[in-house]
Amino acid sequence: MALPAVTVDLLVVFALILAAVVLFATEFVSPDVTAITVVVAVVVLEPWTGVGTDAAFVGFANTATITVAAMYMLSEGVHRTGIINKLSVRISRVARGSESRLLTAMLVLTSGMAGIVNNTPVVAVFIPMATELADEHRISPSKLLLPLSFAAMLGGTLTLVGTSTNLLASTFSARLIGRPFSMFEFTHLGFLGLVVGIVYLVTVGQRLIPARVEPSIDLIGAFGVRRHMTRLYVREDSPLVDRTLDRALGELPLDSDVDVLEVVRDGDRYAVPGPDFAIEPGDVLTVRADRSTVRELASELDLWPLPWVRIADLDMRVPAGVGTLVELRIPANSELVGERIGDAGFRQRYAATILAIRRGETVIRDTFEDVVLEPDDVLLVRTAGDNIDVLRDLENLVVSTVVGEGLIDRPKSSQGVDREDRTWVALLVVAGVVVVAAVGFVSIAISALAGVVAMVVTGVLEPEEAYDAVAWDVIFLLAGMIPLGIALENSGGSRFIAELVVMFARTIPLLAVVALFYLVTAVVTNVISNNATVVLLLPVAVDVALQLDANPFAFVLAVTFAASTSFLTPIGYQTNLMVYGPGGYEFSDYFRVGAPLQLILAVVTTVGIWAFWGVAAPPG
Repeated sequence: MALPAVTVDLLVVFALILAAVVLFATEFVSPDVTAITVVVAVVVLEPWTGVGTDAAFVGFANTATITVAAMYMLSEGVHRTGIINKLSVRISRVARGSESRLLTAMLVLTSGMAGIVNNTPVVAVFIPMATELADEHRISPSKLLLPLSFAAMLGGTLTLVGTSTNLLASTFSARLIGRPFSMFEFTHLGFLGLVVGIVYLVTVGQRLIPARVEPSIDLIGAFGVRRHMTRLYVREDSPLVDRTLDRALGELPLDSDVDVLEVVRDGDRYAVPGPDFAIEPGDVLTVRADRSTVRELASELDLWPLPWVRIADLDMRVPAGVGTLVELRIPANSELVGERIGDAGFRQRYAATILAIRRGETVIRDTFEDVVLEPDDVLLVRTAGDNIDVLRDLENLVVSTVVGEGLIDRPKSSQGVDREDRTWVALLVVAGVVVVAAVGFVSIAISALAGVVAMVVTGVLEPEEAYDAVAWDVIFLLAGMIPLGIALENSGGSRFIAELVVMFARTIPLLAVVALFYLVTAVVTNVISNNATVVLLLPVAVDVALQLDANPFAFVLAVTFAASTSFLTPIGYQTNLMVYGPGGYEFSDYFRVGAPLQLILAVVTTVGIWAFWGVAAPPG
C-alpha cells in the first residue's frame, strides 16, 4: 500500500511543530515566548497553515484557556478560607512524616475525587494544599504537583463524568456503533490503570521528577514562636538610649526572659548584636519575649511595639524579618549533651540566639537557661548569615535547615487564612461549579467564570486577588499553541497520521492495532486538544475495526483512554498547565516523567481491554 500523499502544507506545519518542540525542550526562550512565536509564524505562513489573524487568536477565547484562568481564581478563593490548611493537617497525620505515604495519600484522594467530579477543579483546589504539604515536609513542591496532575487525569478515567473527553467519546460511540458509555462502563479498567500509575508515580516517577522549586520553610511557624517575637521602636525619651545591650538587659528584672535578636538602624540591620552595642533613638529592636513581658518593657522603657504603630508615621521602612534562622540538632556524641544552657554560654560561644527547643513532641519557647540539653534536641536559633559555615564545621551541632529570612509578620494573603468565615461559601461555590457543569446546563468554562463572580460578590475573593492568582505565562502558553493544532488539522496533518495508522494496521495482529491506536492518540492529544483528538480519531478507529472484523468498542476505549491521559507535554491537558508554574517545571520534565508512564499504560490498557472486552468482533 502506498504512503499517503505528502504536501507542502504538511511539510510546513510539521516543520513548525518540530521547531516548537526543539524550543520547548531546550528552553532557548521561555515556553510562553515560544508559544507567542508560534502564533506569529502560523499567520505569516498562512498560505500553507490556513490560519489567518482571526484564527490565530481564537486560543485566547478557547474554552480550555478560560477554564484554566478561572480555576486559578477559584483555587485562590478556596485557599484564602483556610480550609486547605485543615485538609493538609489530616493528610499529614496519615503521612506521619513519610514522603511516600504523603504522596500516596494525596494521589489517592485526588484521583478518587476526580472520578466523581471533573478533574480540573479538583486540581485547582489541591494545588495550594500540595504546595503547603511540600513546605511542611520540606520537600520540593515539584515532587508533588506533577503527580497530582497525572493522578487527576487517571482518576478521570474511572467514570463517565470524570472528564469531558469521556462524555464526548460516549456520544460518538453511540452514534458510530450504537453503544454509549454507562456511568461505570470502564471503571474496572480505569482502576487498574490508576493503581499502576500511582505505584509508578510514588516509586520510579519520584526519581525522575527534578526538584525545580525549593520548599518555603517557615521555621518561625513550625516552632510556634510567632507570638514570642516582637519589634520594639526606641523613642527619644527611652531610658535605653545610649546604653549598651549588656547594661540594658542586665538592669531588667531577674525574672525577665528577653533576648535581642536584631537591631534595625537607618535601614541597616545588625544581626545578633554584641553586648557592647549601644542603643540609639529610632532603633527597632527585634526581641524574643512573651507578650506580657513585652507589654511591661514597652510601658517601663518608653518603647513602641510594632506593627501597632504605623511605620509610615515614623517616616522609615522597617523590614519584618528576623534574619537568618537555623535549625540545629544535638547529636548523641555532642559535648553539649547533659549541659545546662545557662552554663554553656550559647550566645557568646556560637554567636547565635536560641528561639525555641523541640524535644520530641514538646516545644520549649522560653526560660532556656535551666534547660539541660539531651541527644536529638532540635534548636531553632537566630544568627548572622556569615556564621552559617562556622556552625556547619562544628562537631557539637548538626545544621539541618537554614532559612535566609524568617518572617515575623507574614501578610495574611500569603497565609490564605484571613477569611475563615467564608469557608462554606467558597465550598458551595466550587460545588456549584462542578454540579452545573456536570449536568450540562452550561460548559465548565462558563460555570467556572460564574463561580469566580460569586466568590467576588460574596467577599471570598477581591478582584485584584483574582487577577494576581492567574499564571499569565501559562495562559499565553496554552492560547499560543492552539493555533498550531488548528494548522495541523487545516493542512491535513491529522488525517495524514490517521491514514498511516490505517496502512500499518493491516500488517499487525489485532491486539497490536489497538495498542497502536492508543499510542498514536496519546501523541496527537499532546499537540491538539483531547476532545479534538477524539473527534478526529474515533471515527477512524471504528472504521479500521470494522474493516479488520475486530471489536469496535475495544478501539473506542483505546482512543478514549489515551486521549484522557496527556502526560507528554504541559500543553497536553489543562491540569498539566495549571501545575506548570507552581512546580517550576521545564517543558522536558513532562516527557521525562510521562513517557515511561504512557508506555506502561499503553500495555496495561491494551491488555485490560483484551481481557475485559476482547479485541475480536463478538460472534453474531
